[in-house]
Amino acid sequence: MKIEKFEDIEAWKEARVLVKNVYSLFAECRDYGFRDQIQRAAVSTMANIAEGFDRGSNKEFIQFLVIARGSVSEVRSLSYAALDIGYLDIDQCNAIQERSTRLSSLLNGFIRYLNNSERKR
Repeated sequence: MKIEKFEDIEAWKEARVLVKNVYSLFAECRDYGFRDQIQRAAVSTMANIAEGFDRGSNKEFIQFLVIARGSVSEVRSLSYAALDIGYLDIDQCNAIQERSTRLSSLLNGFIRYLNNSERKR
């Protein structure tokens, strides 16, 4: 399938679901600093995939995908903190971990692909 818009990117679709999950899980969290940080990291993942797509070269796109990968790692790390301080239960934490790990794998694969191809728009 040819990717014609960022909405076609599997990693972006997965990041969108992660954002929805994070916002849902932390909607009632009164620790606003923590809640805002994990939400920003999730949104950053999705936004960087989209922004990178509209850059002119594979090199620039890859830079944004690497930033997205860092943001999803931040979400994964913060989910452990949320478990440890009682904001998430083990099942909720595991769900974020699994989605984050899948997203990281998708980003890694996409980066490998872009490193070995010329992007056609």
